[in-house]
Amino acid sequence: MSIVKLNNRGVRSATAFGSISALGEMRFIKKQTASSSATISFVDGTSDVVLDNTYKEYLFTFNNIHPSANSVLSFQGNAAGGSGYNETVTCTHFQNYHEEDDGGTGFGYDTGSDLAQSTNFIPLTSGSTAINNDDCMCGEIILFNPSSTTFVKHFIAKFTNVNSTSDPNANSSYVAGYFNTTSAIDEIQFKMSSGNIDAGDICLYGIN
Repeated sequence: MSIVKLNNRGVRSATAFGSISALGEMRFIKKQTASSSATISFVDGTSDVVLDNTYKEYLFTFNNIHPSANSVLSFQGNAAGGSGYNETVTCTHFQNYHEEDDGGTGFGYDTGSDLAQSTNFIPLTSGSTAINNDDCMCGEIILFNPSSTTFVKHFIAKFTNVNSTSDPNANSSYVAGYFNTTSAIDEIQFKMSSGNIDAGDICLYGIN
């Protein structure tokens, strides 16, 4: 049976999936499952992780991340040949929320979570994720061309979590910025602002 694929360069026909171009395809690389984990790291060349020039775009997905303490998930990168997750970062941070009791809503720029030429870990949510048994956070990060030795390394992140305030709320956060280095980034690490990543999955994909 003939298979037809439409894309922005026209129509392609093939008789087998393997003969269709993989342009734009997302490839699964690695899943790590948290279990009272202080940190979760994705290091190129370690434990089947690929984070090099194989792909120009990488996607991290986060499924039901549950903290051991009311805290914020954050991440940082490490340049190839470097030591420590402490690359210089500049980023922006927006959030919106809606309280469970419908008592309040909001949208705005979060000046407490953005960074300007900082080596700190990058907060991924505005406000802590709660620790009730049914509370968690989910989201994704896109990292663009981390192996480039010409340009800075841009990223975009979006997350939703149950905020741990006295008035529980659905909180959405939007983060964008760059690692201000022309060195390749080949390691990414995640951790909570306090306590451990109690449970949840983080998956890494490469995009052609």
